[in-house]
Amino acid sequence: MTTDGAPDDAAARAVADDAKGFLPGDEADALRAAAAAAPVGTWLEIGTYCGKSTVHLATVARARGAQLVTLDHHRGSEENQPGWEWHDASLVDPHTGRLDTLPSLRRTLADAAVEDAVAVLVSSTQQVARWWSTPLTLLFLDGNHTEDVAQHDYAAFARHVVPGGLLAVHDVFPDPRDGGRPPWHVVQRATGGGAFEQVAEHGSLRVLRRSAAAFA
Repeated sequence: MTTDGAPDDAAARAVADDAKGFLPGDEADALRAAAAAAPVGTWLEIGTYCGKSTVHLATVARARGAQLVTLDHHRGSEENQPGWEWHDASLVDPHTGRLDTLPSLRRTLADAAVEDAVAVLVSSTQQVARWWSTPLTLLFLDGNHTEDVAQHDYAAFARHVVPGGLLAVHDVFPDPRDGGRPPWHVVQRATGGGAFEQVAEHGSLRVLRRSAAAFA
């Protein structure tokens, strides 16, 4: 907080930059710019991990009067499991022996002083998709990157993005030598069906705008 009690954006940014996660600073800036351009309303982040991107989105959401919801089961994606490249043993709950990123998220949000600006939803996308019906003005897809789950998350939640709303997709790599392909396939599906048009690209982040075309 600043001396007058107002949120300190620079301090929150420092917390986000220091949090565990996979969002480079330049892509964080691009995500913030997308959020600043999104219509005010309900914003949904899929794939919270330890809250790096959540803090960036929450800071902009609070400034603009938008409601941010972040969704994650907090047991880690496939690449976070033991034996995989991005496994972090410090995030394993010794009681269950399973990855648990929720405590780290809580610390990140508290340190950044953005707990009041984000609703934390702890569940799988498959469970939430059964009942989610709220229109979205911003959807950030950065969850599990297996083909099945990435396609599920797009199909289940992008249909709720209103015309003129934005869809941001992270870890998009056209060249398979650079990374996994599922987010790239999601972008191809979104733009190929006419429901979305790409409006920005920065690193592995793509930003698309929902058109008035029927969702497919």
